[in-house]
Amino acid sequence: MQIVQEIGNDKVARLYVAKLRDYFLEFVESRDPGLPLEEKMVIVVSCLLGCPVKCLMCDAGKNYCGMLSKEEIFEQIDTIVDRHFPDRKIPVKKFKIQFTRMGEPAFNPAVLDVLEALPSRYEAPGLLPSLSTIGPKNTWGFFDRLIKIKKKYYGGGHFQMQFSIHTTDVKKRDKLIPTSKMSFKNIADFGREFFETGDRKITLNFIVMEAYPINPAVIVKYFDPTRFVLKFTPLNPTEKARSMGLVNLLHHEQEGRVQELLKECRKLGFDTIVSIGELEENTIGSNCGQYVSNLKCME
Repeated sequence: MQIVQEIGNDKVARLYVAKLRDYFLEFVESRDPGLPLEEKMVIVVSCLLGCPVKCLMCDAGKNYCGMLSKEEIFEQIDTIVDRHFPDRKIPVKKFKIQFTRMGEPAFNPAVLDVLEALPSRYEAPGLLPSLSTIGPKNTWGFFDRLIKIKKKYYGGGHFQMQFSIHTTDVKKRDKLIPTSKMSFKNIADFGREFFETGDRKITLNFIVMEAYPINPAVIVKYFDPTRFVLKFTPLNPTEKARSMGLVNLLHHEQEGRVQELLKECRKLGFDTIVSIGELEENTIGSNCGQYVSNLKCME
């Protein structure tokens, strides 16, 4: 793997664009500006070369050129780890590896191979893998194996699971995420199998957008507040989102706009999170909106 470009800094985020097998991919090292490296380090890796799903707000769907191998996923992680901890001993309280950059992770079984190997590859007591998925419908084998891996290696709160929901309007969800995927009931059923006492609650992520409603009554109809937590995030300024006319309703200066929604959700027993990244990340391109979208997947 050849690094062809680095964007950003060590204070907020550093985005790496790499060439691999004549393809481009990207991965990210992200920081919390308020915390030293010893407290928190986040690595965000790509799982696919592009993505076949073509969500309306994501630039990764411009091209799809296949899956990454276990070794190619580890190359991304190792590049960042070796920069700070060449002995692979990582004394970081929260060492988070997010499988959320380019590509739906459930389409690549190598992601599970990486999850199985992570605990022995690094000496990292703070290891916290995080997997975010739309829940593709024909990937039950992936999720069955994921449950086994989580229970074997990452019980007691050492794994973060997230489903991208974005709206409770089923028809609009299908428009936003145009592929066959788990229903709300399917995701709730998975949660019953996946979640054990002591685990982190499964996150249901909602991008707060104009014309894509979020109805707490629908959420509580399917999801148990003892197993699921609700996260509300802004729409990132991707080229695809702009071209599709999507409008963000969650801004730094207008965070109060979601307070009524949060209040309703909390009344129903849900824990809630509002996650707005650093504004500088929009310039760096590290929070979403694949930087390589302006490059072709294959030269």
